[in-house]
Amino acid sequence: MTASGRMPLLEHLREFRRRTVRSSIIILVASIVGWYFYNPIITTLARPVCDLGQAQAVNATRCGSLYISGVLGPLNLQIKVALLTGLILSAPLWIYQIWAFVAPGLHRKEKRNSILFILSAAPFFAAGATLGYLILPLAIKVLFGFTPNSLTNLVKFDDYLDFVLRIILLFGLAFELPIFLVALNLIGFITGKSILRSWRIWIFGITLFTAAFTPTGDPLTMSLLAVPLSLFYFMAGGIALLVDRRRAKRQLQEGDAI
Repeated sequence: MTASGRMPLLEHLREFRRRTVRSSIIILVASIVGWYFYNPIITTLARPVCDLGQAQAVNATRCGSLYISGVLGPLNLQIKVALLTGLILSAPLWIYQIWAFVAPGLHRKEKRNSILFILSAAPFFAAGATLGYLILPLAIKVLFGFTPNSLTNLVKFDDYLDFVLRIILLFGLAFELPIFLVALNLIGFITGKSILRSWRIWIFGITLFTAAFTPTGDPLTMSLLAVPLSLFYFMAGGIALLVDRRRAKRQLQEGDAI
């Protein structure tokens, strides 16, 4: 790093490589947990469609509409479950690696405050993922309702897993909105006033986002995501205003000291 606090491009690339390698190792280590607890995990994920645990206990040949096909199907499914579990479980650690790559240009106090908010991304992600899982039965019931009475809807478990994890990840990442806004405010990229000034556009964008990316088109599912996101948006704006006031007060005191 130079005397002015700037890092050369080559050093940036080296730092990016180090953070990427560390994040990959963290995710792979956490994936061991997903591999070990594979059966409990898929039993939990399959519960909105069928009781997989009971089907396994009685040696049933099928579980509701779910099935696995192909010689490598079971192995591929276990690898996918393990990796995605590792990605979710290790989220606080690899999010920190991302932040550590961005943070060198910040002052010490800004780093400390920002890291606290970045670490709070874990409970927000967990809350969103939990909400996504809880609405799964409703979403599946709505989508299965379009199946004609004369047909049987057989669902490949690999496709079902993609659908389930898409909902869980969508809700989990969407709940990161306040963390994202506050982090941008802490590094001085955006102010609290600018966040709240265009609140109508933000609410419209949140509504449009939930309508476009939620797998079901029913108002209840969209509201379960849009309402919390709107509240989080205003909460983040309020926190950003407080941060701006403290920053302005500190700058004024430093100016008087000079």
